[in-house]
Amino acid sequence: MTAWWRKFATLVSVNYAYMLEYRAELYLWALSGVMPFFLMGLWMQAGASGRLTQDPVTFARYFLAVFVVRQITIVWVVWEVENDVVTGRMAPWLLQPLDPFWRYFAGHVGERFARFPFILLLTVLFFGLYPKAFYIPSAKGVLAGCLAMAAAFVLRFVMQYAFAMLTFWTERANAIEDLFFMLYLFLSGFLAPLELFPAGVREFAMLTPFPYLVYVPAQLLIDGPVPDLGRASAVMLVWVVVFIVVYRVMWRAGLKRFSAMGA
Repeated sequence: MTAWWRKFATLVSVNYAYMLEYRAELYLWALSGVMPFFLMGLWMQAGASGRLTQDPVTFARYFLAVFVVRQITIVWVVWEVENDVVTGRMAPWLLQPLDPFWRYFAGHVGERFARFPFILLLTVLFFGLYPKAFYIPSAKGVLAGCLAMAAAFVLRFVMQYAFAMLTFWTERANAIEDLFFMLYLFLSGFLAPLELFPAGVREFAMLTPFPYLVYVPAQLLIDGPVPDLGRASAVMLVWVVVFIVVYRVMWRAGLKRFSAMGA
């Protein structure tokens, strides 16, 4: 276990250093994730009308939290795996005593550390431009929110990595990710807080993996109302296990096909 952790920590540090070499590109990619702030403006206008239970300040804090959660949990591994399998880059990795899964995972973790200063800077800038939204979250909320974001990142990663295994059968594995992204937009709380949805839709959404990727961590960060955390943790764990099992089954079947292709 110690040897494995040493390898993983080395991969994280190497990828962190690699990301620092391309900080400008990294920050441009991070800047492309500011859509929550545009949605914030729309919902703040709706909140100011008095027809919703949430006021503009609540919407401002929520979408700031959505921005932070999105920056921490964003994943692109399906495109990386697709490229590495198609080009044959993955072939030599199969000869090494480390599952490629951990290479990609470490790469994403290292990128989080490189992205963090940008997230902090934009958060400070946000409160400077809109001081009414400034608040100090409780220690419990920060801890729960950070744990929820870490769990959301793991869930999002294993979900997308399972989709990436389709690369062994098709060169367009990211197509299914595009389909799931549409569901992600509507059911995760990215476009609007789930409490604005009809009760039936909200209950259905809470059985899917999507609210735990954005809505639940965001609500915890702002000390907002959240569903039963025990149930939420159980549902999240079930989905993580499901996608890990799918990934492992497809990985083993895909390796046979990959070898058969002469890679």
